[in-house]
Amino acid sequence: MFRRIGFGCLGAIVFYFVGAIGGGVLISIFSSNTHDKSVEAAMTGGLVIGPIAALLGGILGAVLPGGAERPSDHRQKT
Repeated sequence: MFRRIGFGCLGAIVFYFVGAIGGGVLISIFSSNTHDKSVEAAMTGGLVIGPIAALLGGILGAVLPGGAERPSDHRQKT
């Protein structure tokens, strides 16, 4: 259980930074805004794309096999 939570948190943190930086770069490349493109890129990356990526990363970190508990943890005590 705690292993899944740990991997979920780790996935959320990593995906947030990747999403925020990647989203900012993509917005700065493809935006037609000429007045404040850098502000738009920073805000969209940090406040929209980053949290969405963090949510996906947390779910993936908790669900994928790396975040699963080991089979030896489920042994029955006799």
